[in-house]
Amino acid sequence: MKRLKCTIAYDGTNFEGYQIQPNGRTVQGELQNALKQLHKGSEVKVYASGRTDAGVHAAGQVIHFDTNLNIPSEKWPHAMHTKLPADIRILTVEEVPSSFHARFSVVQKEYRYKVWIGERQDVFQRQYTYFYPLPLNIASMQEAKQYLIGTHDFTSFCSSKTEIEDKVRTIYELDISQEENVLIFRVVGNGFLYNMVRIIVGTLLDVGRGKLQANNLPTIINGKNREHAGKTAPAHGLYLWNVVYNDN
Repeated sequence: MKRLKCTIAYDGTNFEGYQIQPNGRTVQGELQNALKQLHKGSEVKVYASGRTDAGVHAAGQVIHFDTNLNIPSEKWPHAMHTKLPADIRILTVEEVPSSFHARFSVVQKEYRYKVWIGERQDVFQRQYTYFYPLPLNIASMQEAKQYLIGTHDFTSFCSSKTEIEDKVRTIYELDISQEENVLIFRVVGNGFLYNMVRIIVGTLLDVGRGKLQANNLPTIINGKNREHAGKTAPAHGLYLWNVVYNDN
């Protein structure tokens, strides 16, 4: 048996999320179905760096699985693509030690969130950007983001549905840039809570429209109350962009 690490991309539009479910189409379900076919009916469990919700996309999700097939690493993408739907692509495959784990070996992750600003939405971007027609003060948002960088208890930026007790996380980088009509939020951290990036984006958009002030952020963070932060931005603007491991 050998362990393979794969970097994959997927369009989350028509998935009920990454994690396999009894009902509903999932990324993990499609991956395991493809591997089952390649392994002549034998079940192969796939492990990922983390889950993504329904509608969330990935440009650099990482998975691993164990196999006894003697397919060279460079041939695996083609082999998988013969069994996978077109909205999942295998980008790279490499053999790794058995100690590697796609989830537990993660050092940091990068997410990006895309917002389409302006009066008119691009019909071709409606599944890949969040349309936000209200005017925004980008300078205020740039000021507010600084308060989120560093190590904090992010309870206010976590869905109340989560059962995780330790909500302390570290954000290493938080950038806001613009490419034509698209505002891009880039967030790099050591880990993320459920809906954390989407709530951060929703809060910064509230600052941009004047509903919140930049200097409200410390109070929101210290309050540890989900109701004090902005709304959760929609799933379809979010991308799992990159996952970093010690060997990267």
